Amino acid sequence: MCEAGVDEAGRGPLAGPVYAAAVILDPLRPIAGLADSKVLSASKRESLYSLIKEMSLSWSIAQASVEEIDRLNILQATLLAMQRAVNGLAIQPDQVLVDGNQLPKLIMPAQAIVKGDSKVQAISAASILAKVERDKLMVEYHTHYPEFSFHIHKGYGTKQHLAEIEQFGFLDIHRKTFNPVRTMLLRGKYLD
Repeated sequence: MCEAGVDEAGRGPLAGPVYAAAVILDPLRPIAGLADSKVLSASKRESLYSLIKEMSLSWSIAQASVEEIDRLNILQATLLAMQRAVNGLAIQPDQVLVDGNQLPKLIMPAQAIVKGDSKVQAISAASILAKVERDKLMVEYHTHYPEFSFHIHKGYGTKQHLAEIEQFGFLDIHRKTFNPVRTMLLRGKYLD
């Protein structure tokens, strides 16, 4: 049976899109060291990212935009990104295993697995692809908006990021439905 693992990255940050990835591993080419992306070092994630792309039967990375997050809500935007990732696979899986307790709309059978990124290798692989791809975007954001340390805080609501928003206002890549951005919007703080 051909199974795809699916996971997301970037549900919690105050800025940037939410990413999702889908991976169909090759049972004849196991990848050592797969684990939940959150427990791996950045360098380990990077090396596994390359191996997953090289050795998987199929992989796909997708996203839902800041506008979609603000319009739909973060859960629905995450499920949309997951659906896009599965639909982007070159091989249609017989079954999809999704990290968490919610399922995107799919045409094939799917199962939600709580903490699946630490239990199912294909989900671990998907979590790594989604995390590395999103982190790359955050580094790129820093080059466009050097006053914001996106390369460090990755858009999460850290003290540093909140201080930057307070000092410089918020950007069009900030999620306007997420606090404290929402509150600041009401106060009229905005940066182009």
